[in-house]
Amino acid sequence: MPDNITDAGPGSPDAPDSPRHTWIASLISTVVTLPLAFFALVYSMLSPMACDSCSDADADRFDASFGPAWTVSCCGLLLSLVIMVASWVFTRRRPPAAIGLAVAAPATVFFTWVAFMTLINWP
Repeated sequence: MPDNITDAGPGSPDAPDSPRHTWIASLISTVVTLPLAFFALVYSMLSPMACDSCSDADADRFDASFGPAWTVSCCGLLLSLVIMVASWVFTRRRPPAAIGLAVAAPATVFFTWVAFMTLINWP
C-alpha cells in the first residue's frame, strides 16, 4: 500500500462521508423559528388595534409609523425563513455554516420583533 493513502474506513474520523449530526441543529431551529415567526407576525398584524380608541393626532402618528414598521417586520420574517432554509441546504455541504445559520434564524425573528416594536410610535 502506498504511503500517501490512509485507511479511512466508514467509522474513522477521516472518512469523507462520516455521519454528521448537524441536521439536529436545523431541526431545532425549525421547531423554534416557525412558531416564533408566527407569533411575531400575528402580534404585528394585531398591533393596530392598540390605537382603536386614540385621538386623531395619536392615530395619525401611529399610522405614519406603522407602515415602515410593518415593512421591516415582513422583510425580517422573510429573511429568517430564508436563513432557516439555508441551514437545511448547508447541512451536508458545510456543517459549520449550517449550525451558524440554524442559530441565526430564531435570532433574526427576535431582532425583527425588537425592530418592529422600536419603530412603532405607540400612543
